[in-house]
Amino acid sequence: MTEIDPETPAQAAEEKPELREGEYELDRTLVTGVLEAVDGANAVALDGLLEPLHPADIADLLEQISGPERRAFLSLWSTGLDGEVLSELEDGLREEVIEFLPAHVLQGAVRELESDDVVDLVEDLQQEQQELILGALNTVDRAVVEDALSYPEFSAGRLMQREMVVVPEDWTVGQAIDFMRASETLPEQFYHVILVDPAYHPVGYVTLGRILGAPRSSHLRQMGEDSFRTIPVTQAEADVAYAFNQYHLISAPVVDEDERLIGVITIDDAMAVLDEEAEEDILRLAGVGSDESVSDRTMETVRQRFPWLAVNLVTAILASLVISQFEEILAQIVALAVLMPIVASMGGNAGTQSLTVAVRAIATRDLTGANLLRVVRREAVAGLVNGLIFAVVMGVIGVLWFGTPALGGVIAVAMVINMVVAALAGILIPIALDKIGVDPALASGAFVTTVTDVVGFFAFLGLAAAVLI
Repeated sequence: MTEIDPETPAQAAEEKPELREGEYELDRTLVTGVLEAVDGANAVALDGLLEPLHPADIADLLEQISGPERRAFLSLWSTGLDGEVLSELEDGLREEVIEFLPAHVLQGAVRELESDDVVDLVEDLQQEQQELILGALNTVDRAVVEDALSYPEFSAGRLMQREMVVVPEDWTVGQAIDFMRASETLPEQFYHVILVDPAYHPVGYVTLGRILGAPRSSHLRQMGEDSFRTIPVTQAEADVAYAFNQYHLISAPVVDEDERLIGVITIDDAMAVLDEEAEEDILRLAGVGSDESVSDRTMETVRQRFPWLAVNLVTAILASLVISQFEEILAQIVALAVLMPIVASMGGNAGTQSLTVAVRAIATRDLTGANLLRVVRREAVAGLVNGLIFAVVMGVIGVLWFGTPALGGVIAVAMVINMVVAALAGILIPIALDKIGVDPALASGAFVTTVTDVVGFFAFLGLAAAVLI
């Protein structure tokens, strides 16, 4: 029977610490103390400060300090660095750290990592660095990692780990428990015991909780989870992450082309992929490199951002060409030049709103052929309603500001047209790009900006030319 803590709920509430804003951020005084220990070459003080920290916090610390500070830190503390810290680092910074570490320190750091973490560590490194890390592994572990690297990049084969608990499907709970207790090579963390048939095909799995709570005579096959499903080794990791999120999986067996068990993917790796996919979409929508981070060097940041700024320049030139067709009316009615940015800005913002929703819906498979027309209709109506509301506002402002009712009417109509077009462009352009196999997050922004600027300027200035002259 489970023991109940005798303390009252009120006492528990009083003793429970209150979660403060920024609770999991690195304390600035800690960072200062670490840098002071590094400056003073005080290895004992540095070890004392770092000892209670989680590897993820140490990785954050390395990301927050400058390059020279980082090199001094690693020179003083390199013997304490382990593979978990390396696996927590951002990719670009990880390469920098690996290049700086002595060979024996690097090799010692990776020996205790699980196979999937080693694969993640080495897959983007240069051949020389890969050989250095692989050389630190024993023959079996090296073969496992090299086999994983033979699968396509961003596939389940790269994501899976080989450390798993597998038993015959006809075993009982008692046999499974005895087997696990006698094993010297259990994974550090696992959630399921996988059941296989004589041909090593996975046929189900049982959670550790159910095993521990069942009589020893219970048959494992009768305790299998309804969530059981297998992952093909060549399946894209984005689809793997979607399956974990959609079906609330905590682990899933990976099978080869013959449906034989070769590995397992756990929820931590799947959620890391999901997080990377979301981060990549955000960065691409903003027109920066998909792997840019705050720890990048200046020239690397310039290199990643320059192409998208160049694309933006081209779209701006196209919009300027539209404006140039109305030079005469702009010269006659200066108020048009004052109001033009309002039309373009409102259209751009409306397009970005629809675009962001569409790109995320495509990534999460929420936007499908079944609901496409309904979503497009919703965006068009939303653009029309918002356009009408702001048309009234700008129409009144135009009249009060410049004393010309006709000018107020022109900007009102142009506002409605551009808001509707922007909403449609924001939803239809990413859908079209996805259909032809182009990442919607990568290219949609430039197209939507071009459409909203060109249509906004043409509608406003064209109407002005027709009505005011």
